[in-house]
Amino acid sequence: MIEKEQILEKLLTAVPSYKSRYEQYINENYEPGEERLIYVDISDFVKHVIECYQRKKTEEFDALFEVIEQLHTNGDSSVKEVATVGILESFQNQLLDENIEYSEFERLLKSESKRWWNHLIDYWNGKTEYIGGPIKEQS
Repeated sequence: MIEKEQILEKLLTAVPSYKSRYEQYINENYEPGEERLIYVDISDFVKHVIECYQRKKTEEFDALFEVIEQLHTNGDSSVKEVATVGILESFQNQLLDENIEYSEFERLLKSESKRWWNHLIDYWNGKTEYIGGPIKEQS
């Protein structure tokens, strides 16, 4: 079972091009021993991945999207939440900000990750009351 403390380690293994940026990010944003804010950290990671996409440096993407799938399928409940609300939602928001079509990243998602990607879209489109919830009946 993957635990929350392992998430960034797994992402760094999949996307080693982020390692030096991550070290700089940590040095600039945290004091030694200070608690890290994983959702904020994930946002910077996603920004790096989108920048790689824009520079057509996508050789790490297969490994990355496999890790995202593992987080969804082998993570504890907090890991699954970070995978969806942290990683996937950050992708959706930042892709919109960069005017990149969702389909550019949707095609890379594995089955469970794609399911949660769609749950996010349903939630933000008002089709469900909560992420992963049932579709509201039309009145």
